[in-house]
Amino acid sequence: AEHQHARYNPLRDDWVLVSAHRVKRPWQGQVEKPPPEDVPRWDPNNPLCPGATRANGEVNPQYEGTFVFPNDFPALQPDAPEPGDSDHPLFRAAAARGVCKVMCFHPWSDLTLPLMSLVEIRAVIDAWAELAAELGASYPWVQIFENKGAMMGCSNPHPHCQVWASSFLPNEACLEDRTQRQHLSKHGVPMLLEYAEQEAIRKERLVVENADWLVVVPYWATWPYQTLLLPRRHVCHLQDLRDSERDSLASIMQRLLIKYDNLFEISFPYSMGWHGAPTGPYLKEDCGHWQLHAHYYPPLLRSATVRKFMVGYEMLAQAQRDLTPEQAAERLRSLPEVHYK
Repeated sequence: AEHQHARYNPLRDDWVLVSAHRVKRPWQGQVEKPPPEDVPRWDPNNPLCPGATRANGEVNPQYEGTFVFPNDFPALQPDAPEPGDSDHPLFRAAAARGVCKVMCFHPWSDLTLPLMSLVEIRAVIDAWAELAAELGASYPWVQIFENKGAMMGCSNPHPHCQVWASSFLPNEACLEDRTQRQHLSKHGVPMLLEYAEQEAIRKERLVVENADWLVVVPYWATWPYQTLLLPRRHVCHLQDLRDSERDSLASIMQRLLIKYDNLFEISFPYSMGWHGAPTGPYLKEDCGHWQLHAHYYPPLLRSATVRKFMVGYEMLAQAQRDLTPEQAAERLRSLPEVHYK
């Protein structure tokens, strides 16, 4: 807790430098604006609201629950042409095709997941699972992710996420596929299943838990209040979750996100996403080395207005954090589970 040291991340096969004493240094750098508290519940000029007109001229239905539609500015398209042949191994290109969708969580713009009911969060989980199964029938990778807050690049305050399905395995998926496969081969048990069992016993990095799930600040966390959401049962895909596991997932997500908001009493920014076994052609293969999990990467470090910057040493050498994962977990664990609002 007092002396710098490096910790190994077996999921990414890399290291993070832990320098807990640095959080005491004075700060005269960038100060962020807190997120707005006066978001209108409905705005006809907000393209994600029910009944609003989007950039492509389409009018949203008067939806009352979740709403999924094709991204009007997709990073991946299904009919992209093949790149030309390379004339040198240092100048390679490959085909990249896919589809991008947007999913609104709720018709109200002033709600976020921690302020939604368990029934409403469960509807989001069911929609995630349905999209994962639908797109995963043909695409090797389906990435569900939420960027929450302007600090994480979110351009619209309406509660929503994105789902990108790609014709290839992205870098992080390839890395986690390799490390989890190697762990199962060497130790005979899926890495994150064993890890969850160990964290449930040790408890020093545990934030919240229930019968089916646990949330920890991982031993190798990079971001200050980064968390990892893990099932207790071996499960490879979001769509494989039992009905009861989806209910308990809604509950533990709500508890975690309330704690996040309560930490600095703001709508807490983060990027989160689900990782599960590859799909499409990989559905015919044995992917038992995989374990479903969700990553939460929040940027805030000291307060609602001071964030952790991943620059300098982090970009040129390796990741570095300014408080121990155990300190972060203890602070989150001690927060109330009733929202400050």
